[in-house]
Amino acid sequence: MDPTPSRPTLLERLSSLLLREPEDREQLLQLLRSAHERNLMDGDALSIIEGALAVSEMQVRDIMVPRAQMDVISVAEPPERLVDFVLETAHSRFPAFGESRDDVIGILLAKDLLRHFAGKEFDLRDSLRPAVFIPESKRLNVLLREFRASHNHMAIVVDEYGGVAGLVTIEDVLEQIVGDIEDEYDFDEAAGNIVLDNAGHYRVKAATEIEDFNSAFGTNFSDEDYDTVGGLVIHQLGRLPKRNEVVVVDGLHLQVLRADSRRVHTLLLDPQRSQTLAKDKA
Repeated sequence: MDPTPSRPTLLERLSSLLLREPEDREQLLQLLRSAHERNLMDGDALSIIEGALAVSEMQVRDIMVPRAQMDVISVAEPPERLVDFVLETAHSRFPAFGESRDDVIGILLAKDLLRHFAGKEFDLRDSLRPAVFIPESKRLNVLLREFRASHNHMAIVVDEYGGVAGLVTIEDVLEQIVGDIEDEYDFDEAAGNIVLDNAGHYRVKAATEIEDFNSAFGTNFSDEDYDTVGGLVIHQLGRLPKRNEVVVVDGLHLQVLRADSRRVHTLLLDPQRSQTLAKDKA
């Protein structure tokens, strides 16, 4: 009697689907989505594959942090004055410029500042790592391959005239494939959209609806022009805010904890400062 045949593996089942030889990328995606619908592939795997395929069609200009939102340092600044800026922005790498912001001469790693405060010999200019310059038109899949080969994590984006147009990091590219990478400013989904921290401040997700925000803080913001708190902040500024930027809306002190070149993620509401502003306004 023949033994019971084993079930085909995931790879074998996917291979059987792909044997239809899709003629273009859209047909390939349809096959992969069909595999997901048949429970041959989970949703996360499908999302990653879709992201990887999309990256090959995207250019650096699509995801870069624009020049106006770059956090940069000047080599003319003494190390003592740089520390507060490094702590405020919470980045690990900073483009360093010389005479102008188009004169990026290297990348400062925040950890290199420790040499100065440890009493070691330190020269800011000599501590800079080489900067990598790339065109706005570079494909993201090519850039990711170059990042991996060179072990660089940041590149300066230049326009057709050689001027600085922005910057891009390896995290920016990876987020196009795997989705947002959480950092220390993210909080548990189960905790809700508004969380009170140990310092008495409220961390508010930018996706919080205006109606819920009004209910939580007794405000009366209209939701006719925007649906979320993030939309309220962008409407107030008339542009996308930068990380750590403070926005005052009708006496409320809101600080942008996390934002990128496309949207706002997290805000911090300081009740004490908001009360002070309200008193001053009265």
